[in-house]
Amino acid sequence: MKTLPLVTASLSTYLCEPDRDVVSRARRGEHAALEQLYAAYGSALYTLARRICARDEDAEEVLQEVFLELHRSLRRYRPDGSFAVWLRRIAVNKAISRLRREKLRRHPSLDDEGEWREPEAGVRPAAHRVDLERALGGLPPLTRTVVWLHDVEGYTHREIGRLLGRTTSFSKSQLARAYVRLRAALATPSDAVAETGEVV
Repeated sequence: MKTLPLVTASLSTYLCEPDRDVVSRARRGEHAALEQLYAAYGSALYTLARRICARDEDAEEVLQEVFLELHRSLRRYRPDGSFAVWLRRIAVNKAISRLRREKLRRHPSLDDEGEWREPEAGVRPAAHRVDLERALGGLPPLTRTVVWLHDVEGYTHREIGRLLGRTTSFSKSQLARAYVRLRAALATPSDAVAETGEVV
């Protein structure tokens, strides 16, 4: 199935690796070096957390957790590996953990797929397209997470399954369902005519 054109890039591709001296100083606990890392990565990490958690306040807390973990774990970072990928892994794990906690707190009996929420009402563009941002926001949290990790961050279905404590097939099925829902949400009247031969 063709990947939807999400116009964005993953954290590991659009961020440059930090200066090794900055990382070395941060590992020694230098506050100025840690601030440099925050300035370089904070915005991208927030975006990643926001895509998974969907709420600003959750993304902000995840960002704080990521940098607290960075401060604690930086000594374990191996300089021969990609710093951006290592930091992304921390952010993904923190965001998914928070997503799980929120799910248990708010909907302890909700099934894995969750419910489709219609995008919030508003004025549509002239082409009658629902904005992709709002369409993604209408997906159940777990489904949205699979879409983001697979299509944007470049994780494989096997990796996503491991992150979520699920199977590879679960990730594939969630992505397939997401594509169906997103295509329906983003379809214009002319798209519907082309597919069904009927005027909607």
